[in-house]
Amino acid sequence: MSKNVALDVQHVSIDYKDISHMSLAKSFRKGEVKRSNIVRAVNDVSFSVNQGEILGIVGRNGSGKTTLLRSVAGIFQPDEGTIDTHGNRVSLMAIGIGFNGNNTGRENILKSGMLLGCKLDYVKEHMDEIIEFSELGDFIDRPVRTYSSGMYSKLSFAVTAVLDTDIMLVDEVLSVGDERFRKKSFKKMEELMLSDRTVLIVSHATDTLKKFCDRILWINDGQFMKLGDTEEVLAEYDAFMQL
Repeated sequence: MSKNVALDVQHVSIDYKDISHMSLAKSFRKGEVKRSNIVRAVNDVSFSVNQGEILGIVGRNGSGKTTLLRSVAGIFQPDEGTIDTHGNRVSLMAIGIGFNGNNTGRENILKSGMLLGCKLDYVKEHMDEIIEFSELGDFIDRPVRTYSSGMYSKLSFAVTAVLDTDIMLVDEVLSVGDERFRKKSFKKMEELMLSDRTVLIVSHATDTLKKFCDRILWINDGQFMKLGDTEEVLAEYDAFMQL
């Protein structure tokens, strides 16, 4: 594995406004959200990932895993700290993000590819491969808003896995679909492991993490807990979750 750093996250903190207790009208009034309503989703987290490395990220629900991943993808900007992708192209594979529901699956493939920095001809060249992998059939020409969550995830996985990006972020999508599709997804992930692509995986499926990951990052309530050997960190994490 190359030792060139593909991703460097340093002292990243990310806040969000908690307006769950407020009415919709009040939430939009200027100055209504006070500092006391600011929740720190990620707090001073640092780590780096080498080119070609597969890093798993674990933590209980609400620990900041998805927020961190979306910040790496550029969807959220950190309130503190820095995220350096060293010029690498980053793609995010996640449920409920990245597609326009009013556009067809085919249209979303084209737009997603261009957003990833791919040339239009390159995306068109790989269109059939993406559609075949997604197994959507005639649904590929229907609006994405008509898709089930499983269909959405299949298309998301197909686009991200087939189109060539340097860093792939995977957020809880390897467990979607039927058993046959999951096996196909695992096989594709194994191919990607050999392609020197850098991958970050958020998952609660420890068997999946043990199969693919070189190291594990554990965060809890937005705080860095541990980064290290896959088996060692998962053992500590599992013991913590039993408390």
